Amino acid sequence: MTYRVAMDIGGTFTDVVAYDEHSGTYFAAKAPTTPGDLAEGVFASLGRAVDSPGDISFFVHGTTQGLNALLERKGARVLLLTSAGVRDVYHIARGNRDRMFDLHYRKPEPLVERRDTMEAGGRFDWRGTELAPLDEDAVRAAARHAKDKGFDAVAVSFLFSYVNPDHELLAGKILEHELGEDVVVVLSHQVAGEWREYERTSSAVLEAYTGPVVRRYLGRIEERFAEHGLTVPVQVMQSSGGIVNASYARRHPLQTLLSGPVGGTMGGAAAVDLLGRRNAICVDMGGTSFDVSLVLDGRPDVSNEGSADGFPVLMPLVNLQTIGAGGGSLAYAEAGGLRVGPESAGAVPGPACYGRGGTQATVTDANAVLGRVDPDWFAGGHMTLDVAAARRAVSALAGELGLEPLELADGICDVANAKMAQAIRTLTVEHGLEPGEFVLLAFGGAGPMHAVEIARELGIGEVVVPRFPGAFSAWGMLGTEVRRDLTRQFFTLAADLDGSAMARALAGQEAEALAELAQQGVPAERQRVEHVVDMRYEGQDYTLAVPLLRAAEPAGEDFLATAAARFADLHERRYGHATPEAPVEFVTLRSTALGALPEISPVPYAADEGASDAVRQRPVVFGGRSYDTTVLRRERLAPGQRIDGPAIIVEATSTTVVPPDSSVTVDENGFLVIKVGATA
Repeated sequence: MTYRVAMDIGGTFTDVVAYDEHSGTYFAAKAPTTPGDLAEGVFASLGRAVDSPGDISFFVHGTTQGLNALLERKGARVLLLTSAGVRDVYHIARGNRDRMFDLHYRKPEPLVERRDTMEAGGRFDWRGTELAPLDEDAVRAAARHAKDKGFDAVAVSFLFSYVNPDHELLAGKILEHELGEDVVVVLSHQVAGEWREYERTSSAVLEAYTGPVVRRYLGRIEERFAEHGLTVPVQVMQSSGGIVNASYARRHPLQTLLSGPVGGTMGGAAAVDLLGRRNAICVDMGGTSFDVSLVLDGRPDVSNEGSADGFPVLMPLVNLQTIGAGGGSLAYAEAGGLRVGPESAGAVPGPACYGRGGTQATVTDANAVLGRVDPDWFAGGHMTLDVAAARRAVSALAGELGLEPLELADGICDVANAKMAQAIRTLTVEHGLEPGEFVLLAFGGAGPMHAVEIARELGIGEVVVPRFPGAFSAWGMLGTEVRRDLTRQFFTLAADLDGSAMARALAGQEAEALAELAQQGVPAERQRVEHVVDMRYEGQDYTLAVPLLRAAEPAGEDFLATAAARFADLHERRYGHATPEAPVEFVTLRSTALGALPEISPVPYAADEGASDAVRQRPVVFGGRSYDTTVLRRERLAPGQRIDGPAIIVEATSTTVVPPDSSVTVDENGFLVIKVGATA
C-alpha cells in the first residue's frame, strides 16, 4: 500500500489525513501535540493513520514554528544592516495606524533594537544606477560586531536593492565569509523584491527573526522521518496556499509563517467546488486559536502583502484573521465580568477535563458540562474526558462570579461565540461583504460545536461541516499545488509604456518560475504560470492586481485599453466607483508558477456499515434548558439522511452540535449541511 499523507501540527493537537492511492479512501487521526519534542506527537498521530513511513509516497505538513516564535517573542537575535543615513527606517515605520480610534493601541515593539542597527556606505538611485560603491569595511565591521555580541542572524536592507541587488549580494558574500554557517544572513531583495523601504526591511527582519527556528525545526523533522524510513521529500505548506519542499523552505523560511492555518483555506476552495458554491467563510477553531479566511468566487482570498503580529510583510499570503479563541481558551473573571481567551491551556496541561492537571475552566470544559461532547469517545476514543474535573473548574469560576455552573458554562460559550463572530465581521462587513451571502464552512476540532450559533449571530442560514473536520487543514494540503511567486518592479505611466519590454520581462519571469518548478520535481505537463500587473491611478499610493492572459499580452496593440478597462472594473468592485478616463500607471509585475500534483480520485462516499451503530440519548443543555438529545456516529450516516435537532454527531476528529431549532442533511460528498433555524 502507498499513501499520500498531510499533517497539521497545531498548538494543541497534531492532525493527519492519509489517502490510500490503491483503494481511493481517506483516513484521519489526531494525537496531542508534544511541545517538548514535536516529533513525538507527529509519529503518534502518523502511527494511527499508516503502518510505516516507508509506505508514504507523498508527505506535506503545515507548521506554526515561525509564527509561534514571533508571537511568543522567542526568535533569533538579529543585527540589521542598512544603507548609510537610513538606519531609522525600521523604527520610524509608518505614521498611520489601522486602529485610529483605539485608545489602548500600542505600536508593536520592534524585533530589532535601535542599538542593534548598523550602517554601510554605498548608494544606488531609484533607477539602479550606482552613485557610490559599497563600503566593504563597514560590512566587515558589522560582521565582527555580530560575532562578538553573539547575534544569531543579520538582516541586510539597502536602498533600491529591489532594482539593483549588487550591493546586497556583495554584502551577503562578505558576511557569510566572515561569519560562516553559524549566523544566518538574510538579504531583503531575496525576501521581498519590491518597493516600500519599511515594508521590505520589516520582511527581511521577520525572516531573520524566525528563520533560525524554522530551519532547525525542518532539519530535525527531515532527520527524524529519514530515521523512520520515509523515502520521499518532506513538503511544506506556504503562506500563499502552495507547497514547496523542505530544502527550499529552509532557504526561504518566511514563506512558511502561516503554514498551518492556510491548509484549511485551500480545503475550503476545494469544498465549495464540490458543493457547487462560489463563496464561503472558512472558520477553523482548534484548541488554541480561531482562524477565519474567505473563498471568493471559488478561489482563496490571497493578498500580495499583509501583516504578522502588527509587522508588515511583503509576500503572497492568504488573508487570515486569527484570534485567541479555541477549545482550550481560558475563562476568567476580570472587573466583575466574564472573559474568555486569548490565553490558552494549550496541550499541556490542557483543559481540566483532559485530566492532565489543568484546573482553570476552558471553552472545552464548558461544552463538557453542557453535555455537548461525548466523554467516552473523544478524539475517536483515544481520550476519555473527566467531566467531574470540568464541573469543578466551571463551578469554581461560577462561585467567583455569583452564577450557577450551567449558567456560567452557557455564558462561556456565548462570549467565545461573540468573539468569533466579530472576527468574521472584520474580514467581511468591514470590507463591504455581507456574511449572509456566504456559506459557513466549519472545521477544526471545536469549530462544528460552535458553528451554528456563530452563523445565527451573523445572519448566515447554512453551515457545512466537511469530512474530517478536525483534520480539515491537513485534508486541504493534499489537494493543493506546488507554487512559486516572482515579482519585478516596472514603474511606468501608461502613456510611456513599452509593451514589448513588459512582455519580455514577464517572459523572463515565466522561464525562471518554470525552471524552479522543474527543480521541485514537477513535470512539464503539470506546470502553468499566471501573471498579473499591479496598477493604480496616477498619483495614487496603493495598487490593484490586474490579471493578464499570457506573458506576451502587453505587446499587443489594444493592451493599454484592455488593461485600463480591467483595472476600472476591479476598482469599481473593490471601492464602489471608478474613473475610466483618468490616467493609470503600472507598478509591479507578478508571476505565479503552479505545479499540479497527481489527481486524487476518492471512491464515492458511503456509510460505513462496519462501524458501531450505538445511537443513544443524553441530556444536553441549550439556552439554559436541558433536552433529550440524540448522539450519533457520523460514519454511520448515509447520503441523503436528515436529522432534526437537537443532535450531537461524533467522529474521530471533531463533534458537531445541531441545536433544537436546526436540521442537518448528509450530502453526496459526506458533508453535513446544517440549515440554521430550520427543523420543518
